[in-house]
Amino acid sequence: MSKTKTQSHPPSEKESEIIIRKALVQDVPAMARLINWFASQGQMLPRSHHQIYQYLRDFIVAEEDGEIVGCGALHIVWEDLAEVRSLAVQESHQRRGIGRRLVQALLQEARELGLPRVFALTYQQTFFEELGFHVVPRESLPHKIWGDCLNCPKFPNCDEIAMILDLKKDRAEEQR
Repeated sequence: MSKTKTQSHPPSEKESEIIIRKALVQDVPAMARLINWFASQGQMLPRSHHQIYQYLRDFIVAEEDGEIVGCGALHIVWEDLAEVRSLAVQESHQRRGIGRRLVQALLQEARELGLPRVFALTYQQTFFEELGFHVVPRESLPHKIWGDCLNCPKFPNCDEIAMILDLKKDRAEEQR
C-alpha cells in the first residue's frame, strides 16, 4: 500500500495533511493507546501490544505530523471473507473523513487480494452504511469469526451490529 496524501477540505494553519500508510512496529504503542481508549468506553475490543504486533500486517494508520491519529485493520477470515476491525480515530480528529479514508484503503486492499466480501461488527451503523455496508443477522456470519467474542466483556450478550459489503456487487455497480 502506498502512502496517500489527500484531504477532504483545504488545510488551515492549524491543520496539516493526513497520511494513510501501513502500520510500522514503532506505531504499536500509539495504536494500542488509541484502540484501548475506545475499548475502555465499551466501543470495541481491547488489544494488547502482543496482539497488535502479531497482526501488525493487517493494520494501517492515519498519521498527522508524525502522530498516529487513527488506525484500522483488515483481517482475513477465510477465502471469501475479511473483517474491518480495530477502527479508531482520535476524538479530536473525528468528522474530518479520516475513518472513511481508513476504511476505503482497507476495502481497496481487500479488492486487490480478491476478497469478495468484507464485514464489520460495529456500533457505528450509519458510518458503515454510508460506505455501502448493510446490516445482516450476526448468525449469518461464520462461527469461526466469533473467536474474539469469547474475550469480550459483553459475551454472550453482544449488542454490536453485523454489517457486510459485497465487493463483487460494489464492482459491478461501479462498472455501469
